Amino acid sequence: MSVTPSSSDTKSKASVVEVTLESTLKNVEVAEEISRRVSATAGFGPEAAFQMEMAVHEAVINAIYHGNNQDPGKSVLLRFLIFEDRVEIHVRDQGKGFDPDRLPDPVAEKNLLNASGRGIFLVRKFMDEFKVETSVSSGTEVIMVKHLDSEIQSN
Repeated sequence: MSVTPSSSDTKSKASVVEVTLESTLKNVEVAEEISRRVSATAGFGPEAAFQMEMAVHEAVINAIYHGNNQDPGKSVLLRFLIFEDRVEIHVRDQGKGFDPDRLPDPVAEKNLLNASGRGIFLVRKFMDEFKVETSVSSGTEVIMVKHLDSEIQSN
C-alpha cells in the first residue's frame, strides 16, 4: 500500500487523499478506515459517514474481486477529493470493465437469494452520484459523490 496525501488539488479547491492498494481482500478494511477518516474530516454525520463507508467497501471489493480477479500483482487506486460541499470518491482497478446497466436486478424475485450481486445497487442507494468509466489502458473507474447536504435531505 502506498499513500499520497495532498493538501489540495491544483484544478479546484479540494483536499486529496489517495492510496494505492494491492488486490487483496484484507485491504477492504484499509479502505473503510480511510473512508471513516475522510467523512469525519469533511463533516458528515454518522448516517452519511456509514453510507460512504459501505459504498467504498462495495466498490473496493468489486475492484479487487471482479476487476482485478484478486491478483495481488494488480492494484486498486482509491482517491478521495474533499470539497466544501461534497466528497468525490474514485476507485480504479486494472480490469476490463463492466456496464452497470447490464447487471441483473438484485431485488428481482429470481435474484433475491443470490449470495452476491448487490454491491452496485447499494452504492447507488448510498451515494448521491454514481458513474463508471472504462479505459482499455487504465482499467475501470467507479466515481461516487456524496454531498454534505444529502444527510439533511434524507432525515
